[in-house]
Formats: sequence, structure tokens, C-alpha cells
Amino acid sequence: MPLYISMAFKIMKEKGIHEGCMEQVDRMLRTRLYASDMALDEQARIRMDDWELREDVQQTCRDLWPSITTENLSDLTDYAGYKQEFLRLFGFGLDEVDYDADVNPDVTFDVVEL
Repeated sequence: MPLYISMAFKIMKEKGIHEGCMEQVDRMLRTRLYASDMALDEQARIRMDDWELREDVQQTCRDLWPSITTENLSDLTDYAGYKQEFLRLFGFGLDEVDYDADVNPDVTFDVVEL
């Protein structure tokens, strides 16, 4: 999966259609979920992989896949971008966080009851 996504990231960025997770959520809310003409597939699902599944993107992935090696991975894919996006999903890879700082895992806080 990381290889495919890394290829798709690079291809979609080159085509100007790449979006990160938050951008995809934004597009879903603006153009699908709350749009007056909600686009659904044949099974009445909201699909947000429409840009990724464009035939030109998929064909480029199919053409590129056999030529990728360990040596050219960084040149032919956006593995670094994929890794950064993946880490950010879970709160890692953020410049403003000091991951080497000592932390106290036992934090006391008041629970607000509703």
C-alpha cells in the first residue's frame, strides 16, 4: 500500500489534483455531504477517491509500478510526502513538537460532566 500511495501522491501532485487528508475532508463537506447536488456512486455512496481513480492517474501508476526499485524509489515516487502525511495523522512528524522532551504520562485533570 505505501508504494501505491507514494506513486499516487507524486502523480497527483504533478497533475495538480493531490489533496491531503484534511483537504479531502474539506472537499467532502463542501462538495458532497452539504452540497445541493450530492454526487453518489451506483451504490449511493459518497466516494472521495474520484481524483485518485481517474484513468490517467491509474494508467500512470500501472506504467510506473514495474520500474520502481529501492534505488529509484525517492525519484519516482513521493514516499517522503506519504510518510510525512501518515505521521501527521497520528500526531507525529510535527515541527512544533519536541519528541525528545521528557513527559509525565500521569496527568491529573478534572472531568467535565455534561
